Order: sequence, then structure tokens, then C-alpha cells
Amino acid sequence: MPERLLVVEDSKAIAKVIEQLGKALGFEVTVAYTLADVEAILQGNKKFFAATIDYNLPDAPDGEAISCVLSHGIQSVVMTGRMDEETRQKILAQPVIDYIPKENSQAFMYLKRILHGQLLNRGSGILVVDDSVSARNHVVELLKRRNYSVFVASDGQKALEVIANHPEIKMVITDLEMPVMDGITLTNEIRKKHSRDRIAIIGISGANNGVHSARFIKNGADDFLRKPFCPEEFYCRVTQNIENLHNIEQIQRAANTDYLTDLPNRRAFIQSAQRKLPEMIEKNIPYCMAMIDIDFFKKINDTYGHEAGDNVLKVVALYMRKHLSGALLARLGGEEFSILMPGLDEDQLYGRLDDLRRELSVSQIPYEGQQITMSVSIGVVFNSNASLAAQMNEADQALYYAKENGRNQVSIAGQNHD
Repeated sequence: MPERLLVVEDSKAIAKVIEQLGKALGFEVTVAYTLADVEAILQGNKKFFAATIDYNLPDAPDGEAISCVLSHGIQSVVMTGRMDEETRQKILAQPVIDYIPKENSQAFMYLKRILHGQLLNRGSGILVVDDSVSARNHVVELLKRRNYSVFVASDGQKALEVIANHPEIKMVITDLEMPVMDGITLTNEIRKKHSRDRIAIIGISGANNGVHSARFIKNGADDFLRKPFCPEEFYCRVTQNIENLHNIEQIQRAANTDYLTDLPNRRAFIQSAQRKLPEMIEKNIPYCMAMIDIDFFKKINDTYGHEAGDNVLKVVALYMRKHLSGALLARLGGEEFSILMPGLDEDQLYGRLDDLRRELSVSQIPYEGQQITMSVSIGVVFNSNASLAAQMNEADQALYYAKENGRNQVSIAGQNHD
């Protein structure tokens, strides 16, 4: 069910732009041109996720629509053509998300950025660390308007405990002066375990000494704010740092994911397997390393075309996810896949691989009115203490044996391989 956006705007041209912008973000959009329209709409049963509110309406020339919408608990962005300080202060005195001057086309780009953030921010945790209850509550209130998941701590030591228990925390906003552990010490401790691409840190201080900003940055903080700060600057700093983390996540995902099947690629598989393998060996967890290859894949491409071949690769990835839950899966390249899978014992591990092979061998993959049949060959090594590279090579040799001896089978490394 899409979230609903209420657009309050007397200019039909601007309302249309915002409506299109909202629809592009996935919102179901309702437009109101007057305060009377707003009141009629809000008397209905529709629940709105957010609203954009024009400050000046024909029947509400002085921002009256803002309090009307806010009274229904709808998070709101104010759009205004007025730039005077009195209007700005009047808007910011109310619990709005933000206000945007209607100066140029950038206003709409900024609005899109805010609304997109309101949808995404629920997945981002922010920890506020301050021993002052009033200062802490002020920051918490600002963050909640932007839909962040907010956590609190009264000193650095407690903050470290909260971070350890909540991996969803992506940002820490910390005051400098605190008992037990101050903000700079906390920043240093966080950086011992969490890099900049994992958690962003914003330092805050009310002290006039300019050296504190440099000390925060040198100890691993990403940004600094001096108390008292205005909400606009606060939101800009928070948004920019959270967006930077999202951008890094997207870059890392692109670098580690096979574009076609959405499985990890060779690089990601090797990195993850190098971490997981020693743990399984140390804890005596039964596991297997397996290689999968699609039989006669070139023939599928030659017969049906490369788009059909791509579709087959996607289907194999789907079947792997279905049958091998809990396993580390990857597409190594071409038609070859790899698996690192823990289990109860060798029989169970073998059974899961063979179930995958069997179901693929009887599947019929529809493509442009045709039914493509296919099979896979699998090479597997169980519970080896060898290096990752050696195990992948052993599984690859077993796969080669399977393909040389009839295909559509699971071949175990070291068995009947002359």
C-alpha cells in the first residue's frame, strides 16, 4: 500500500510539479488548492504520511494551513515565496520537517530529497549522547520529525553499550562535555571498531574554543556543530552524512554483487568465505564447498539467444536461494556458481545439493512461448581443513569429473576420480 502525500498549493502549475514529484517517489498524491479543500480532505478517512504546504493560500494568507495540517499529526514541509526573517521564525516555531523558499527549480529538487529521506530514514538509527536531558530531548525531537530511529545515552560509556546492542545505528551525535567518558574519547573508541563507512559521527559543543572542532575531526568525527545551532543547519549536516553512508553502501553493493542474478560476485564470495571458513573449522561445524556449472550453457545461448541464457542464470540463482538457505552463494562468472554451506552432516549437505540438481533437471523455464530445459553439474568437498583456494580447486576438479562423466550429477572430491 503506497504512502499518501497531501499537496497544499494554490498554483496549479506548481501543484502539478509537486504531484509528479510525489508520484515518482511512489506516493499516492492528493491535491488541495485552498484551506477549505484541506479541511474537507482531512475530515475524511484518509491517513497522510506527509504534506507539502504552501504558506500563502487565497483563504489562508498567513500560514493558517500549516497549523491545520499539523493538528492532524501529519509531518509537513512548508513551501513559501516569502523570504523575510519574521516569516522564517514563524514557520520554524512550529514542528515542521523543514521549509523551502520558492526561489528556483532547486526548491523542488530539495523537496524531493526531503520526501525521499522521510521514506528511507526509518531504517537509519541515530544515537544522541548528551548528559543534559533538555539538550538531548531537543535533538531527539528534531530527529524524530525526520523519521529517524532514535537512541539515547547520557555518557560515552553508555553510548558504547547502546552501539554494541543496536547494529542499525548509522550515526552518533555526541556532546563534548560529559561525565564518565567525554565526546572526543567516545569518538576515538567508536573509531577503534567502526570505520567511517559504517557509522558517521557529529560532535557538538557549546564551548567557544574553536579547537574543539579540530579535535573532534582529528579523533575520527565526520562533522561538528556549535551550540546553539539552528534546525536548518542541523538537518543539512545530518542529511548530508546519512546520504554519504547510503551512497557508500550502494557503491559497495555494486562492487560486490553480480548485476544479473543479484548474488554476491567472486570478490564478495572470497572475502566472506575467508571470514566464515575458519569459524566453521574451529567450531567443528559440518560444511561443504561446492561448485555448480550449467550443462551445455553455450547451446542454450546458441539455440534461444543470450537473453534466454540470462534468464536461465536468474532462474538457477532463484532455485539456489530456495534450496540452500543459510548458505553463502555466489555467481563466479559465466555459468559457474559457488556455495559455502553449513549443515548437520555430510548426508544432509549432499541431499540439499542433490535436491537442487534434481529440481533443476525437471524444470521447464518459459521464454517467449518456448520451454527451456536444462541441468547442472556439481562438484563438492566436505569438511576440508585446506585453504579456501585449495578447497575451491578441489570442488572445481570434482565438477570437472561430473561434467566428463555424464553431467547432471553431484560429484564428491576424492571419490572415483582417477
